[in-house]
Amino acid sequence: MGKKDNLIVLLGPTAVGKTDISIQLANRIKGEIISADSMQIYKYMDIGTAKITKDEMDNIPHYLIDIVYPDEEFTVADFKKTACDYIKRINNKGNIPMLVGGTGLYINSIVYELKFTQVKPNEELREKYYNIADKYGNQYLYEELMKVDPISARRININDTKRIIRALEVLHETGKPMSYYNKNFRKETDKYNLVMIGFTMDRAKLYSRINKRVDIMIDEGLVDEVKMLMDMGYTKDLTSMQAIGYKEIINYLEGNMDLYETIEVLKRNTRRFAKRQLTWFKRDDRIKWINVDKFDSIDAISKYLADYILKLLQI
Repeated sequence: MGKKDNLIVLLGPTAVGKTDISIQLANRIKGEIISADSMQIYKYMDIGTAKITKDEMDNIPHYLIDIVYPDEEFTVADFKKTACDYIKRINNKGNIPMLVGGTGLYINSIVYELKFTQVKPNEELREKYYNIADKYGNQYLYEELMKVDPISARRININDTKRIIRALEVLHETGKPMSYYNKNFRKETDKYNLVMIGFTMDRAKLYSRINKRVDIMIDEGLVDEVKMLMDMGYTKDLTSMQAIGYKEIINYLEGNMDLYETIEVLKRNTRRFAKRQLTWFKRDDRIKWINVDKFDSIDAISKYLADYILKLLQI
């Protein structure tokens, strides 16, 4: 495969078992793990993100976990730059970088030639747009974006104030719409000896695992974790606090629904999220899909993948 840097990508829906498989695989192939999870970057947000613990890491180096505070900005461009640096460093050590996670845009930023504008934040302009959103609502801002950059607008959720404002900011600062910088959105990168592995399982079984994971999060103190974050001054309008698991608990703490209903909504939202993840990843035909139901154990999966990867990379 030439002299390019090696890169393994392990992806799949939440609760499919990526973490456990990645640890065992890393031990077999001298791997080091770069997290591709847009919520595990945040400090203090542990239970709701199912963040791996130090013990679970089993001495395997992990990167891009606990790197920013919940009110700090960390863009996809920031992720791409930092992750690429780690990929290079790990290769230089003679080890294999493993990008592991379920955040599609993070993974795409590495495996596709996505262009990211280096436009610095214009705080004055942002404040103006946030004031407009407060006064007239997100719908107004979204319609403004739709007029000037309909391609970007269609990619952004109408409730995602931050991304709407960023798209308007880029247009204001550069004179070109955000969509101009994303024209090569689906151009595959040729930078790496790339092996992409996707994990899947029976849908009913996956949903059962998701439901169980939510119950465990509640038992482990998710409500107290969200209370703590709010007591620390992290407000519900932050991108971090709008994550699945946090927004639902905030809604409960504000008295909008009881705990039982909150848990059911959280389970439903997580199942829907897993379905969206699968839909996102299925578009990439470079991915070798592994049905974990067809293996007797995680050990068997990791052994199969280690043999497959080392043969493919000619190591």
